[in-house]
This record gives sequence, structure tokens and C-alpha cells, in this order.
Amino acid sequence: MVFVVLVVIIAGVAIIGGGNTVSGFGQDVENTGSKVQRAAE
Repeated sequence: MVFVVLVVIIAGVAIIGGGNTVSGFGQDVENTGSKVQRAAE
């Protein structure tokens, strides 16, 4: 459930950011992933 929410948020950011986000999208996902890992710990 939480994972679905994260995916929706990331998708929303990508849509809002437009072309600028495409290049930074991978980095955003990495940053979010590390935050989730820290939160899980």
C-alpha cells in the first residue's frame, strides 16, 4: 500500500516536472529509495 502511494507521488512529480524530470528521474527514484530504506530502518 505504501509502495503504491510512493509510485503515484513519483509519477506526479515526473508529470509536473515535464522534460526536465526525465533526466533527473532516475536520481529522484534513488533518493526516494534511500529515504524509504532509512525510514524502514
